[in-house]
Amino acid sequence: MDWGMRNRIARMFRPDSGRTVMLAVDHGYFMGPTRRLEHVGATLAPLLPYADAVALTRGILRTSLPPTVPTPIVLRVSGGVTVLHEDLSDEAITTPLEEALRLNASCVAMSLFVGSPHEHETMTALGQLVTDGEAAGMPVMAITAVGKELEKRDPRYLALACRVAAELGAHLVKTYYCDGFSKVVDGCPVPLVVAGGPKLDSDRAVLELAHAAIAQGASGLDMGRNIWQSDHPVAMIRALRAIVHEKATVKEAMELLGSSEPPRADRAAAST
Repeated sequence: MDWGMRNRIARMFRPDSGRTVMLAVDHGYFMGPTRRLEHVGATLAPLLPYADAVALTRGILRTSLPPTVPTPIVLRVSGGVTVLHEDLSDEAITTPLEEALRLNASCVAMSLFVGSPHEHETMTALGQLVTDGEAAGMPVMAITAVGKELEKRDPRYLALACRVAAELGAHLVKTYYCDGFSKVVDGCPVPLVVAGGPKLDSDRAVLELAHAAIAQGASGLDMGRNIWQSDHPVAMIRALRAIVHEKATVKEAMELLGSSEPPRADRAAAST
C-alpha cells in the first residue's frame, strides 16, 4: 500500500483510538428527500465538527458542503435504482473514479449485494473499482447492502458478505451489527465500520448498538438516520464519539446525551 493510499485512510481514522465516526448522508440517492435530510447542508452544518468523515454523493457534495470544510469525504459512487424498484440490487457505478479524485475524496464507497439477483454484477464492479483505486491510491469501502428479500441481521450472511468484500480487495467494509458480531469481525481481515440502519426506537438503543459493536471489534461507526433523525443530533454524535474514541460506557454516553443539547422542538421554540 503506497503513501497516498495510507494517507487517505489515515485521514478517516483518529490516530489516538484507531477508530472512526463517519456520518452518512447519502440516503437520498435511492430514498429521495427523506425526513430531516430534505436540506442536507442545514442538517450537516452543526454535525460536521464531530464527524471523522462524511459519506455522500457527488451532487450533494457540490451543492451542500462548502469546499473549505476539512472533513474527509467518503464518496458514494454506486447507484441507479430507487425505492420504487423491486430489486434494490440492480446498481452500477454511477460516478467514475476520476471524478472522485477531482473532488479530493478520501475514499470511494459502493454497495455489494451478496445473495441477490445482481450479485455477480456488484462483485465484478467492486473488483474493477478496487483495481482502479489501487492504481490511483484511492481506498474502496464495500457496503454489504441488502435487497428487500434478504435478512441483513443474520451473522452467517454478514460474515459471508464481509469476507467476500475483503477477498475482492475492499480496503474497509461497512456492515450491520448482529448477535455474534465478533465472529463477523474475526472473519474479515480489513476494518469494519457499523451502519446504524433505520431509526431505532430509542437513543439508548443506538448507544447500546454502538457500544456492543466497538466492544466486539468494530473499527468505528458509519451512521446516518440514528444521528440526524434524532431529536438531539449534535448530542447524539458527541455521545457516539465518546463510546468510539474514549471507551465511554452506555451510561456515560447517556449522561452526555442528556446534558448536551435541548431537543429540536425546544430549539425551534427558543428561536421564535
